[in-house]
Amino acid sequence: MDFWPEFLASSWGKEFVAGGFGGIAGIMAGYPLDSVRVRQQSSPSGSAFTILKNVAATEGPFALYRGMAAPLASVTFQNAMVFQIYAILSRGFDSSSSSTEPPSYKGVALGGVGAGAIQSLMLSPIELIKIRLQLQTRVQHDHIERGPLSVAKNILRTEGWRGLYRGLTITALRDAPSHGFYFWTYEFMREKLHPGCRTSGQESFNTMLVAGGLAGVASWVCCYPLDVVKTRLQAQTPTSTVKYNGIVDCLRKSVQKDGYSVLWRGLGTAVSRAFVVNGAIFTAYETALRVLFNNNGCTNTNDNQKTLQTDNAI
Repeated sequence: MDFWPEFLASSWGKEFVAGGFGGIAGIMAGYPLDSVRVRQQSSPSGSAFTILKNVAATEGPFALYRGMAAPLASVTFQNAMVFQIYAILSRGFDSSSSSTEPPSYKGVALGGVGAGAIQSLMLSPIELIKIRLQLQTRVQHDHIERGPLSVAKNILRTEGWRGLYRGLTITALRDAPSHGFYFWTYEFMREKLHPGCRTSGQESFNTMLVAGGLAGVASWVCCYPLDVVKTRLQAQTPTSTVKYNGIVDCLRKSVQKDGYSVLWRGLGTAVSRAFVVNGAIFTAYETALRVLFNNNGCTNTNDNQKTLQTDNAI
């Protein structure tokens, strides 16, 4: 009965809840563009504007939010897991620095790689379900699945557990380096925009928004071709006309049919979404963190951020 009050009284609990709010805000802000990106990657042609206009006209604007329940339901735990694993690994890979100093850029990058690889175990089936829902109107189905649970049950019934984890390898290959770039870019840019902030924790709100947005852009650009392959593999069903026998086969067939430009199809949409999403994440995260600390009678948010950094280093 006393778990939640004690949990929310701890800095880890506040960070967990604030991270959940940030993740929810990011999904709601960027999900329409994510739906457009997935359709661009899986279709032979069509600009983002054309797809957006056609979906809104033929299916209604809410079709752009189809499949959002799956990532939305898991985002709190996913965000908390990623950031906590990153905090632990970034220190573990940089044992030479003290707990009062920020980890080196090497530790930051390696911690991000490890966090991205581990989170792919949970993210892969979630993204599989999301992609299947987002692409329902583009594939002929005997019936329309109504939500993520219906899709998951259908996958387990027709493809088994192996089908639910289709694309796990390519998800890990994408997320490990992309998270390394993400955290490294964020730490590097916040220090460049506000020198000394990695030590003091006193960067401005605008610095966090810009650094977070640029980090999101960098993480997508570095691994985007892998995301195109992942989308095509996970969109494949037992009734699909095009069959891929793995990552290399999917890459080869995609390039043979559409040229090398297919590996960058939808990049503009993804980059735009990345900046918007990470701006929303850091805005919601900071706002929630300040509210939670102020409710406990704390007013110095810089001191609170230092406390979080110290706790994460333990």
